[in-house]
Amino acid sequence: MELKGKKVLILVEDDYEDLEGWYPKLRLLEEGAGVVVAGPEKKVYKSKHWYPMEADCKVDDVNWEDFDAVIIPGGYAPDRLRRYPAVVDIVRAMGQAGKVVASICHGAWVPISAGIVKGKRMTCFFAIKDDLKNAGALYEDKVVVVDGNMISSRQPSDLPDFLKAIIKTLS
Repeated sequence: MELKGKKVLILVEDDYEDLEGWYPKLRLLEEGAGVVVAGPEKKVYKSKHWYPMEADCKVDDVNWEDFDAVIIPGGYAPDRLRRYPAVVDIVRAMGQAGKVVASICHGAWVPISAGIVKGKRMTCFFAIKDDLKNAGALYEDKVVVVDGNMISSRQPSDLPDFLKAIIKTLS
């Protein structure tokens, strides 16, 4: 129970990458963290492969100050998530406050939209590396990149190292 007392927010929208939503949720619960899933609506979201994940609350109802970290799974959900001002505001506020902002795969689109990647070392799915570079991040093709409070990974196969980095940073 390494993370007892820590609270983590996972952002969800339709077409999230199944493993990138569920693996962090289950792994962090195993470590004793409180995990809250939030989406634009309080409803059940379908993954890329139709696996359901229910949002505990709406992002509009989230107080970012209550959380130690936010995780943005990949898939195509981040493209939808970054269209909601509340999502972008939460990620920006948490990043600026030095709280953990963890993105995997296409999840990097959300911190890009939040304007918090400039000068940060980060990775992402190779298809959006130009987006990361154009936003001023220093792209690295690595399994996991930790730069202060920013943690990023590329794809589902990186999840074990991604979660180890999140857990270590929150401990």
